[in-house]
Amino acid sequence: MPDQVFTIGREGDLEIDDNPYLHRRFMEIRQIDGLWWLSNVGTMISATVADSSGGMQAWVSPGSRIPLVFGQLNVVFTAGPTTYEFSAHLKSPSFLQQSNGNEAVGETTIGPVIFTPAQKALIVALAEPILRRGGTGFSTVPSSANAAKRLGWPLTRFNRKLDNVCDKLDRVGVAGLRGGGGKLATNRRARLVEHAVTSHLVTPDDLPLLDQALGDED
Repeated sequence: MPDQVFTIGREGDLEIDDNPYLHRRFMEIRQIDGLWWLSNVGTMISATVADSSGGMQAWVSPGSRIPLVFGQLNVVFTAGPTTYEFSAHLKSPSFLQQSNGNEAVGETTIGPVIFTPAQKALIVALAEPILRRGGTGFSTVPSSANAAKRLGWPLTRFNRKLDNVCDKLDRVGVAGLRGGGGKLATNRRARLVEHAVTSHLVTPDDLPLLDQALGDED
């Protein structure tokens, strides 16, 4: 119904998880002036929202909202150590997406950004749990130490390449990747995974890169 509000969070119409890092009411879906809107009503957590093709992506921070105009929008966010994903579907979307039949999936470029094979393998190592999960649900972003071990790299090398990847994306306007150590570093890894998965920068087809990168020294 147009005057109803659908709530999402630790409590609400969609109870995601009993996660103390997750707001009781995190997001709301309601109709305003004939459009359905997804609003972030929390105070600490941001969400990455993208259409199913990955061509449109937005970072919805606390207090902001985004119109639901595509047939499907994927929503990814991180609360504490856990990353969640769910989809919102519209029966009558305002915009219809069409494929030209020539779209490449998992390219190593986003606009002017070009990644080396090692840099892309690093992204895959961090996104591996969500890529292997396949669909909506939840997963945990690996620590830098665990991701470095997965690749057979020293932690210093992993951190250096993580800095390079985040700097490249930050320069083209990807929000949420700047930060230092501790909590900010954890949030940076999660934000990188959210962006990489929703934009299709990495897909399950890229998982073999993990074995190819084992112990390489580029």
